[in-house]
Amino acid sequence: MTEASTGTGTGTGATTGETVETVEAVETVETVFRIESPRIIAGAARIVRDVGIAEELAQDALVAALEQWPESGVPEKPGAWLMATAKHRAVDLVRRREVYARKLAEVGRALEDVPPPGPEDLDDPDGIDDDLLRLIFTACHPVLPTQGRIALTLRLLGGLTTEEIARAFLAGEATVAQRIVRAKRTLARAGVPFEVPYGEEREARLSSVLEVIYLVFNEGYSATAGDDLLRPALCEDALRLARVLAGLMPEEPEVHGLAALLELQASRIPARTGPDGEPVLLADQNRARWDRLLMHRGIEALRRAGPGLPGPYAVQAAIAACHARAVRYEETDWATIAALYGRLGAMAPSPVVELNRAVAVSMAEGPDAGLPLVDALADEPALKDYHLLPSVRGDLLARLGRREEARAEFVRAAELTRNARERGLLLERAARLAEPPRAESG
Repeated sequence: MTEASTGTGTGTGATTGETVETVEAVETVETVFRIESPRIIAGAARIVRDVGIAEELAQDALVAALEQWPESGVPEKPGAWLMATAKHRAVDLVRRREVYARKLAEVGRALEDVPPPGPEDLDDPDGIDDDLLRLIFTACHPVLPTQGRIALTLRLLGGLTTEEIARAFLAGEATVAQRIVRAKRTLARAGVPFEVPYGEEREARLSSVLEVIYLVFNEGYSATAGDDLLRPALCEDALRLARVLAGLMPEEPEVHGLAALLELQASRIPARTGPDGEPVLLADQNRARWDRLLMHRGIEALRRAGPGLPGPYAVQAAIAACHARAVRYEETDWATIAALYGRLGAMAPSPVVELNRAVAVSMAEGPDAGLPLVDALADEPALKDYHLLPSVRGDLLARLGRREEARAEFVRAAELTRNARERGLLLERAARLAEPPRAESG
């Protein structure tokens, strides 16, 4: 090797090394920001009292890190650096406003106590938890429409980009962006305080928070449209939010009830689809594939919800626990499940709950007991386009030997669903019923 080639090689190596360090720094920034962004936004929102502006300040902190870390190196505590940078920019913004004196009075010494950005451990963990709780209640405020609450929650607390939210819900990116912008503006115009409510208002607001997390999980667990039955990433986001909320509000039974429900439902995800993504019915699932750790976590969360199943989420978790405890499908305690659905219907009346109760009754007492309950729901406006109504009816008719009627119900269900995987399963069941019944072997 010549001296010249050695020199060239060394120079290239140094450049490559610098490039690798830059790439690693950028990747670190993005990873840390993804994890810490909810806390950073919450910390900034406590100062500026506006979640939209707080998100912008968090993005400013991200840009500052992308500019500085590749040169100065990644701080020892990168999350604290980002938090301090965002808070300092929040303070500067407040101080630039004409109403600075009023804002200063509102936030007290919180402004004066913000230390300069750096690697030190700058934040009180209890304060961060309080800010996160405020952010959850703000993003899920009932003043926002449901879709706005979902999009804003996934953006601020789930750390998802607009593109990721749009892809998850099969919506246009521009549509999702508009929902988020409108949600921020609505909160600002309504003067929604950045605080944790108490008393009756807290109970009402908490139900909205739980509903948002529940809806996010359900969309991941059984996608309403598209080519896939599952969107596991959404389930993971909802499960993470439920766990965070349970940690922040350990005295709220229904928070643990929701966490229990999501843990138990998530435990079945590995068995809900086959090798090609096709749906696998509960009766046909390989229960050895159910996630035992999630099942254990779910049972523990249900225990923390307290005795007496205090609310609808805890009751649904108890139903999921009945399935989890059955080693085989044939051992499922359908009588208890039917009774729990009856209790759920008394707490939160719903045609969907009644449909599920009818299924449980049919399993406990036979299809002839469940069919009248299903037929009684035929004229429910809420179930007019609900594909599971004809699907359940088709299943009961098939079990009663009324094959042609059952086939027609499965075809109707297939026409109603917007999910390609479910449509394929329903048409397959209809096709099997069109074939002559197999003679039983002696």
